[in-house]
Amino acid sequence: MNPTLNVIFGPCGAGKTTYAHAFARRDKAVAFILDDWMARLFGPDMPEPLQYDWMIERVGRCEAQIWATAAGVLAAGRSVILDIGLMRKADRARVREIAEAAGLALVFHFVDAPQEVRRARVSSRNVVRGESFAIEVTPDLFEFIEGVYEPPEPAELAGAVISVSD
Repeated sequence: MNPTLNVIFGPCGAGKTTYAHAFARRDKAVAFILDDWMARLFGPDMPEPLQYDWMIERVGRCEAQIWATAAGVLAAGRSVILDIGLMRKADRARVREIAEAAGLALVFHFVDAPQEVRRARVSSRNVVRGESFAIEVTPDLFEFIEGVYEPPEPAELAGAVISVSD
């Protein structure tokens, strides 16, 4: 069996991290959750209020290390799951280009839910701080992420696994 690069994307609060954890347990794949890496490596140093440039620089560092580590896992014959944001179409296209250039089997997983459900999940996650909690998403940060997120076009979803909850 050839290893697969599974890439999860969707809007904030859709359930991507919950999906990634369940998928990893079920398929014995290795999950790489960007928010976990950010929280562990940079959480204690995070400025208040959060500064976009500060965050983006560190996201880039985490992504580079995640890709390097995931490449090793794939080379060892294990499938990986990436939950690394991919809020914009260009980000998803970049992942597709990387996978094609490396000859990797790629499966996108689109996870979504209505905005009011996602907003409530994020609010609850901030309080409960369970398995999917890594970084507090304030209402302002939620709105910021909503403004960055670009929903997929139908062509992007061709061949994707789609999980929509309500």
